[in-house]
Amino acid sequence: MFGSAGAHSVHPESLSWLSMAAQQTNREVEIKLKIAGAPAARRLLRKAGFRVHKPRIFEDNLVFDTADAALRRAGKLLRLRQAGKEALVTYKGPAAPGKYKSREELEVSLSDAPRAALIFERLGLARVFRYQKYRTEYTRPRERGVVTLDETPAGCYLEIEGTPAWIDRTARRLGFSASDYITASYGGLYLAERNRLPDLPPDMVFVRRAT
Repeated sequence: MFGSAGAHSVHPESLSWLSMAAQQTNREVEIKLKIAGAPAARRLLRKAGFRVHKPRIFEDNLVFDTADAALRRAGKLLRLRQAGKEALVTYKGPAAPGKYKSREELEVSLSDAPRAALIFERLGLARVFRYQKYRTEYTRPRERGVVTLDETPAGCYLEIEGTPAWIDRTARRLGFSASDYITASYGGLYLAERNRLPDLPPDMVFVRRAT
């Protein structure tokens, strides 16, 4: 239990786990590729030697921010995801400019997504965007990168995550070039689509669950 600052002296070593956690950060490096549809994507991945690593699952994502959009203005993201029985909170830092989308990513699993959303709201954060997708994760034997097929209400995308060299190699293997790389988030992509089609709903959600 944490003690109050004035009541007890705290030895620095007693909080060493905090500094250890801060050091164990992950950097996400990825790109997206727009693809015509899920069947075409599956055929392309199979032909390139990829196999399903995690089966297709429905994801519901909530993005939180302050009233003045401080996180978005700083290029940061706080997301609560429900995927099947798993709930996940993700923080993403500002993306570094460049050919790939590269940013700090910190994640923690939860047992109660609605309670987590309530905690965020009590802290003054509000849900600013909701997006849904069906995600299938693919890997290639003896390779460390991951390709995910995302079926969204705004179309299908492949996300390639790994080292820059692996991303380039995999994109070429799938028939794409660097000119096809997309580094925008799903929120950014959907906002651009709404600017083009103002009648779209504010959230990127399915009208009804696909089967």
